[in-house]
Amino acid sequence: MSKTAIITDSTAYLPPSFVKDNELTVIPLNLHWDGTNYRDGVNIAPSQFYDMLSKSKTIPTTSQPTYGEFEVIIKELAKTNEAIIAVLISSGISGTVDSALMAQKHLSDIPLHVVDSKSTSAGLALLVKALVGARSQGKSPAEMISLADKIVKTMGIFFMVDTMEYLYKGGRIGGASRFLGGALDIKPILYLTEEGKIDALEKVRTKKKAVQRIIDLAVAKAAGQPARVGVIHARALADAEMIKQELSGRMDCVELDIYELSPVVGTHVGPGTLGIAVHTVAY
Repeated sequence: MSKTAIITDSTAYLPPSFVKDNELTVIPLNLHWDGTNYRDGVNIAPSQFYDMLSKSKTIPTTSQPTYGEFEVIIKELAKTNEAIIAVLISSGISGTVDSALMAQKHLSDIPLHVVDSKSTSAGLALLVKALVGARSQGKSPAEMISLADKIVKTMGIFFMVDTMEYLYKGGRIGGASRFLGGALDIKPILYLTEEGKIDALEKVRTKKKAVQRIIDLAVAKAAGQPARVGVIHARALADAEMIKQELSGRMDCVELDIYELSPVVGTHVGPGTLGIAVHTVAY
């Protein structure tokens, strides 16, 4: 196997078994809540997080890993690997990439490649899985990075939130701000732009229509090609399973899985969020 280490962050929220079996390194983002610091996916899980959120009068804040945390991980991986690829949450919604780039600058003698996924959650997870697949095929770091670039440029992420409250309070609302203050049953259809920032496509009335719209957008994005798809949810598993079932009948899915949002991402979008990540790059 190629001696290339892969680092990702906790917002990909990959199953622990997948992380272990493929020798991935996951660096957690942080939540700060009522005087307590939590490490995303380490000492706070989604079920615990949403229980706490439903009872709390405050919404936590979040922060990226420090460049010092990256340095420790990178130095350790460099002892047993010829190259390191860090594929991370979009720089448009987090400073995690900046921290990794700062570590890269300080450790210029180590072959570290930082990939800005321009996405998160299922989009980031699909990208990590692609790199794992390429590595298992014996691809070089340069070939792996080229594959990542292709996927980043073609990834589509469409989602809806149950309320705009969390995006607004978390400062991640971007171009969706124009939908603030609308009727309660208005559901904005959001997406991640080419720069990896949150923006609004349109608004529809009722959750049912919003769910159908993100399904239609994902199907259109695939354009009849074999696709790798991730269904995203924040404490809405039954809805996610329904979306998965419909997608399986309307798309040629090479891969189709459900991904729960990590607490850090859930902080900014809130419970009831549903989304779809899709790309059609073969590997």
